[in-house]
Amino acid sequence: MSFEVTILGNSSASPTLNRHPSGQYLNICDHHILIDCGEGTQMQLQRFKIKRSKLSHIFISHVHGDHILGLPGLLLSMNLMKHLQPVHVYGPAELFEILDVFFKYSETTFSFPLIYHRLDPNKEGIIYENLYFNVKAFPLFHRVPTIGYLFAERSILKKLNVDACQRNKIPFTHYNDLKMGKDYLSPDGLRIKNELLTLASSRPISYAYCSDTIFDERVIKSIEDADYLYHEATFMHDKLDRAIVTMHTTAKQAGIVAKQANVNQLIIGHFSSRYEDLSPLLNEAKEEFANTRIAQEGATFVLE
Repeated sequence: MSFEVTILGNSSASPTLNRHPSGQYLNICDHHILIDCGEGTQMQLQRFKIKRSKLSHIFISHVHGDHILGLPGLLLSMNLMKHLQPVHVYGPAELFEILDVFFKYSETTFSFPLIYHRLDPNKEGIIYENLYFNVKAFPLFHRVPTIGYLFAERSILKKLNVDACQRNKIPFTHYNDLKMGKDYLSPDGLRIKNELLTLASSRPISYAYCSDTIFDERVIKSIEDADYLYHEATFMHDKLDRAIVTMHTTAKQAGIVAKQANVNQLIIGHFSSRYEDLSPLLNEAKEEFANTRIAQEGATFVLE
């Protein structure tokens, strides 16, 4: 299964000339997902040639402006484009109060079903699942109710042997059944065993998204053993006092979270605008967790 994450924004509250507020695009087996939607997100989607029309699910962590101010504009643009497919939006209840006021006074009527999913920021559990993956929400600890998300592939699916499928002229409409482990039965009654058309499944991949949060060991329990972890790293550790006051995390603390949660790779972002050079933040996180990367805008991480 394809599982890719593209970074749209890696700045914190104040955007810079080179960096934008939070936003990430996920493509999980051709399911198109947005996580957070800071100011300018739809322009970033255009810049990186990602079609807004494909978005079906939007997950918002909390209602601070650098995570939501791009959302009304994105939804209005999709409406202008006569988008027709349902769009599901997940987030804390306060998010939908804000959206409702905006759409009420702009007298907006949508061309597509806009479906709200109000989440309890204090509750951990699965909030969405399909044949390919599920999404777990869990609490983060910030100045306002904040939600983290864990996207995890489901392990029940097999991998198609494309050459074998084409050689046996298997119709595309049967591919999902094959992934589920079913044999192929042709119209003339010929049965082809599933193992002749599929390959052994690879280990399912998981991706944890931790936006704004103070360092708190309760988060570690929610993301334990995730393959990939995105975690905010707003400040260097010499600004720990500032991080505590604003309920953010330092790069060093992000590395500690990754190490204690036993993840495979850490991706850090949400950097304060005071840092023009991000390499010191990367180096600080690496002192605690070597396999750390910067969430560079425009970078696509292929999770495998």
